[in-house]
Amino acid sequence: MQTIGKFLMGTVKGDVHDIGKNLVNIMLEGAGFEVIDLGVQVAPEKFVAAIDEHQPDIVGFSAFLTTTMPMFKANINALEKAGMRDSVIVMVGGAPVTQEYADAVGADGYAADASATVKRAKALLQERRAKVLA
Repeated sequence: MQTIGKFLMGTVKGDVHDIGKNLVNIMLEGAGFEVIDLGVQVAPEKFVAAIDEHQPDIVGFSAFLTTTMPMFKANINALEKAGMRDSVIVMVGGAPVTQEYADAVGADGYAADASATVKRAKALLQERRAKVLA
């Protein structure tokens, strides 16, 4: 089956909530994305290793607790350190997350709910592919 892109997803380290992430994954798969779900409590090193292995177009960091939201920045720092930040689109989300917070940690995209995530992911992917072709 032809997919429109590969989306690597996980709930950040310190957080065990996955209902929202699972809903987003279902919506992404329904829209034609291949989804690789790393589960919950995903450490930055695990995200880095999975990106290296699967070469996704987009990586999604999910957090439900305000106390785990700083892991977004830790994950992005780990991607930068591994030299792969520019090769993947970073999206963040979860109940306490806002666009302002996504901007502050340096994410490429944020969405408030599952259907908005699909729209935003498609748009970010189109922008990235247009830049590559330009």
